[in-house]
Amino acid sequence: MVVEIKEFESVEEVEKALDKDISETKSRLGECLRRLDEVRSLAEKQKRIRQIILKLAGKKAVGNNLGEIDVDGFTVVLDANALDELTAIESSVRSHQQMLLSLQKARESLKPLSDLGDTDGMTIMVVENEGIPERILLKIS
Repeated sequence: MVVEIKEFESVEEVEKALDKDISETKSRLGECLRRLDEVRSLAEKQKRIRQIILKLAGKKAVGNNLGEIDVDGFTVVLDANALDELTAIESSVRSHQQMLLSLQKARESLKPLSDLGDTDGMTIMVVENEGIPERILLKIS
């Protein structure tokens, strides 16, 4: 978990920073979705082929975790295939979608701050947890 504090001189700066984060997240999400489409068809083909081969051999599919090794809290997949990649990309897509929703919600929630008007002499400190604003400190000097 990464907690970061960013300082801004105006509400507009905060809004621009959030808009930039939203835009970058949308871009990364779009790239993940593009890769997802590419890998999904290959993964489906591999899955069908595997099922047919197993049927030919008269065997039932054993769990998909053959070749997976847990190492200090993460998993290493040996001889990864398109299904493994598909699972990883789907996880990434869900994460980006959640981040995008959280950023958009934060951006919408900050709209009332625009009513502050002149913020000369005020510092706006935004505490972010994993890139998502979770606390705003208005510091008047």
